[in-house]
Amino acid sequence: MAAPLHYSSLSWNASPNPFAEILWREWEDFSTQPDAQSLEAGDGPQFQFTLMSYNILAQDLMQQSSELYLHCHPDILNWNYRFVNLMQEFQHWDPDILCLQEVQEDHYWEQLEPSLRMMGFTCFYKRRTGCKTDGCAVCYKPTRFRLLCASPVEYFRPGLELLNRDNVGLVLLLQPLVPEGLGQVSVAPLCVANTHILYNPRRGDVKLAQMAILLAEVDKVARLSDGSHCPIILCGDLNSVPDSPLYNFIRDGELQYHGMPAWKVSGQEDFSYQLYQRKLQAPLWPSSLGITDCCQYVTSCHPKRSEKRKYGRDFLLRFRFCSIACQRPVGLVLMEGVTDTKPGNGN
Repeated sequence: MAAPLHYSSLSWNASPNPFAEILWREWEDFSTQPDAQSLEAGDGPQFQFTLMSYNILAQDLMQQSSELYLHCHPDILNWNYRFVNLMQEFQHWDPDILCLQEVQEDHYWEQLEPSLRMMGFTCFYKRRTGCKTDGCAVCYKPTRFRLLCASPVEYFRPGLELLNRDNVGLVLLLQPLVPEGLGQVSVAPLCVANTHILYNPRRGDVKLAQMAILLAEVDKVARLSDGSHCPIILCGDLNSVPDSPLYNFIRDGELQYHGMPAWKVSGQEDFSYQLYQRKLQAPLWPSSLGITDCCQYVTSCHPKRSEKRKYGRDFLLRFRFCSIACQRPVGLVLMEGVTDTKPGNGN
């Protein structure tokens, strides 16, 4: 499976500590990596901005899987405590774009969105399908960007076992607002995608199929009129480890997955000891999904026009006495009872 685009992303997590006034972290600097250097623009004015991606842990999910957090002090798991620390974190870093995962719907509408709006953000939210209570959000500063389009992405497909999960994504196309100091410099739009794909370490097939849907939407949104793509930033919780096949697929744009054990896709856990291992088969998804193995939507060469043209009365009257309409077309074949003019043929 090959993707037509190349992506790179950085992520980090932080856990507030109720016993310390300062949140200490071990930071890893990627600015000197070859991939980071290749993303640097050439000479001339540049539009610089900051972006932050954060899985904020939905309270509902935390309570449903409380056994995963037994090592945490109960006080720091309290949502009211975490919410205050999250807002302090956002204010401290003050990003121009903020991508959030595991955003509980009621917390978003009642607390997060109003607070972020007060901080100058415009926010978009997509809740997971089914009965799930959390989703993804993408927020941006309207002083830095103008929204061109927003596309929510749902991975659930009825009747398709490979895509029977409720994960979602969100893709925004933003137009940078060039500061006055850069004059009339033209800056291309920016495509920002955010998602939280399936956690299950054993179901790498599902993860790849979900990513294929997201990349197809990104390909559509980010495609320019000349067929090229505008700059793309992919954020999210991909439930995979660095240098896993899933990570390498997003980075390199290609993955030979046929025969690969499904658990190996994300590299979260090693299930090689198990006798039965689900292995990936090509093609991974049916053609009915409408997505190619290059992670692009299937488009018809000659799309049908679904709309009917509507002409005004004045326009139609121009052709009422048009001489060309009274001329017999060259090569017209008369069919008796259909196109002939004999009396009694029903014309």
